[in-house]
Amino acid sequence: MQVAIAGLGRMGAGMARRAARGGHDVVAWNRTESVATEVAAEPENDGRVAVAEPLERLVEMMDAPRHVVISVPSGAATDAMIDQLAGILEAGDVIVDAGNSRFHDSKRHAAELEAKGIEWLDMGVSGGVWGLEVGFCAMLGGKPEVFEAFEPVVRTLAPEDGYLYCGPAGAGHYTKMVHNGIEYGQMQAYAEGFEILHRSDDFPEIDLHAVAEAWRHGTVVRSWLLDLIAAALEKDPQLSQLAAYVDDSGFGRGTVDQAIEEAVPAPAIAAALFARFASRDDSSFAMRLVAALRQQFGGHAVHEPD
Repeated sequence: MQVAIAGLGRMGAGMARRAARGGHDVVAWNRTESVATEVAAEPENDGRVAVAEPLERLVEMMDAPRHVVISVPSGAATDAMIDQLAGILEAGDVIVDAGNSRFHDSKRHAAELEAKGIEWLDMGVSGGVWGLEVGFCAMLGGKPEVFEAFEPVVRTLAPEDGYLYCGPAGAGHYTKMVHNGIEYGQMQAYAEGFEILHRSDDFPEIDLHAVAEAWRHGTVVRSWLLDLIAAALEKDPQLSQLAAYVDDSGFGRGTVDQAIEEAVPAPAIAAALFARFASRDDSSFAMRLVAALRQQFGGHAVHEPD
């Protein structure tokens, strides 16, 4: 199947590579053309990646109906990308937003594009920088028949059983928002536990990396996040190369906002979000660990200590 991917950052480049290596023909566009050219030249992609430059070329390079995945920062950049594509695509073509857009924006985009005859899917994606290797879990919203037509690409991008059609437009990004809210709580619980171990006066000899490694096997708290904690502590046992400053992508805020809207008590997620705010005036080991986790799974930028 043909698919275009616009935006070759951490996630977009991985999706382009995984789609090509899975047998799909990929038309790639990136604001910096050299990045797309480098991906196209990689021998592992078996010549299945072609570069569209300028963006308008993808229309002539693809058969209708075209499926264009956008992977750019949420907000203004996504709005601009959708507006640009809406000006060149034809009725029946499909825009797939694989960024971390708010679900309200996804519903709005779907309605605006429908007036032009262009179809829509929102695709919440989890997997971070590891997605190329292990697959990108995908949560999709839009018309069921549009999802079914795009499903061969989704099946390639995702790990086995790792994708879901969630419902109408916005449902994919809504589900991803809640996923990220849960992630906030999990990361904070790990961070606080390791902080308690780190500060122990009774048992200062406890090896945090060894604890993480042991807990990875057979315990009820084992998870991929714990695997990443072990990797981070092996590299830097004191996490001394990181400042205890943790950014938030916005989805944690969105989850808390929605919990308030729906009168759902979500104290763990809310507390984890507020802990990130507190980290910006903090120097705790716990928040250095959360920063390390975000760097490990998502390649997110970190702050160095002063």
